[in-house]
Amino acid sequence: MYSQKDSLQLGDRYAEDQIYAAITFNQFYDKPANIKGSGFSYGFSIGFMKDFILNKTGSVAIALGTGYGYDSFNHGYTISNVGGDAIFTIDGTLPSNRMLVHNIEFPLELRWRTSTATEYKFWRIYAGVKINYNFSNTFRFYNGTTTDNYRNVSRFNKWQYGLTLSVGRGLGNVQMFYGLTPMLANATSGTPVIATKILKFSMMFYIL
Repeated sequence: MYSQKDSLQLGDRYAEDQIYAAITFNQFYDKPANIKGSGFSYGFSIGFMKDFILNKTGSVAIALGTGYGYDSFNHGYTISNVGGDAIFTIDGTLPSNRMLVHNIEFPLELRWRTSTATEYKFWRIYAGVKINYNFSNTFRFYNGTTTDNYRNVSRFNKWQYGLTLSVGRGLGNVQMFYGLTPMLANATSGTPVIATKILKFSMMFYIL
């Protein structure tokens, strides 16, 4: 009889190692005044988070993870290659003007949740930082007849980071990513420095 008793008791320490997946609506902020809006820009990401418990009940933890992220942005820049350097100009007349980005993600979260060792549907608030390493970027322009691609532009910031906040209950959650790093490094369009940063709103799914 004792051998069949469930050894997991309420109050026992437990961890929530999770696969995460997100569908994202992307926007730019701090962009030059004469640049057009980001329009419909989107992304998705998937990865794994390792949970480290900070208290006896498991309601407070930190989590460290890694994953893959893809983003597609509408934008108002065009690029020309002058002396091996990328020169940016603003052009809002092109029918299609997109930036395609592939990142490796490194999220770090401080977690609070109302879960217990046997309760899997609970409220959560996760705040943290996400660091992105860009291993591929493409600026793609379509002028109505031809498509031009500029790949792995040197002015694109390889390392970017921002603040994250996830709130929700159960499988479905919302997350905001507030980028703190300019998308481009030491880039200008005429006189103004391009300090454009990234803002994301995501539907997050945490899978145990």
